[in-house]
Amino acid sequence: MAEPTSDRVFYARTFALVTLAVLAYLLFQILQPFFAPIAWAVFIAFLVHPLHTWLAEKLGGRESVSAALLTVLTIIVLLGPLAALGTAFAAQAAELLRYAQDFAVEHKPSQASDLEKMPVVGPAIVWLQQSFGISLAQLQGWAIEGARTVLKSLASLGRQAVLGALGTVVGFAMMIFILYFAIRDGRAAFNDLRALVPMGAEERSRLFAHLAAVTRAMVYGTGVTALAQGALIGIGFALAGLPSPIVFGVLAALFALVPLAGTPVVWVPAALVLVLQERWYAAVFLLVWGGLVATLDNFLRPMLVSGRAEVGTLTVFIGVLGGVSTFGPIGIILGPLVLALSIALIRFALEVRAARV
Repeated sequence: MAEPTSDRVFYARTFALVTLAVLAYLLFQILQPFFAPIAWAVFIAFLVHPLHTWLAEKLGGRESVSAALLTVLTIIVLLGPLAALGTAFAAQAAELLRYAQDFAVEHKPSQASDLEKMPVVGPAIVWLQQSFGISLAQLQGWAIEGARTVLKSLASLGRQAVLGALGTVVGFAMMIFILYFAIRDGRAAFNDLRALVPMGAEERSRLFAHLAAVTRAMVYGTGVTALAQGALIGIGFALAGLPSPIVFGVLAALFALVPLAGTPVVWVPAALVLVLQERWYAAVFLLVWGGLVATLDNFLRPMLVSGRAEVGTLTVFIGVLGGVSTFGPIGIILGPLVLALSIALIRFALEVRAARV
């Protein structure tokens, strides 16, 4: 006797799902070694897509020519300066370590007694001496060793973030190769993905419009604001006469992505170093400059992002930490973006459900 139709349908669907799961797993294994170049290529293609649309129209619809021109332009305008920035970062990181060692030699324990005269710092040192018997020499030794460790760790993190996409020649070449196709065929791939969403045309349009707004909020709101703050902090360090302004500018841009830290993690310790060197005017300037840069987020982000697409502080914080842990340097961008899109998708589903009730 023939099997019931319902059983045949069940077995067919089960086979299709198992096959799809196996293929998805194998695809993930194939792409995993090249995840960083692919992610960078897709990210850059997203940034230049408006320019590609305009240029292709000016070229009479020749999207291949437009994609090729934009790929070359990306290498010249974006990746060339990025490589130069990475080289300068590495050189200035080494200079910064030498500066820290020279600073330690110049500020010997015999001279450190001046710290006791400083507000806040002085009473804290006296309390430590009286309560635990810790000498100034011990405090200085711990501070110097801690500073060296932190500087080395931050220099390594910043170097990885700047050079993450350029780590190997193969990775760089693959990113450029993928970038061309991502620019040329990105719109078609997006439309195919959009067509797979099991929704009505109106709901599908609303969903992708909302996801696009959240993506722009992350890229332009969070990303551009962090880059602006990093650049201004680097300029402030140069004006204050501090070493390695590029290093500190890159670090400030990275910390600007972490809401509970922010740029003060970079410029407050530097201002304290200027105080220890008795460079009072430079210290006051850096504190004022850093404070102004820290407030930049309050009015620049709203200019770039609409209120409904605003990404929460907690989302960015968890996204950065989890993204770096999972994806490496590209996770600084990808982590918050994936988390923000997931939350936006859940909220949209709840809105649609509430509207249908």
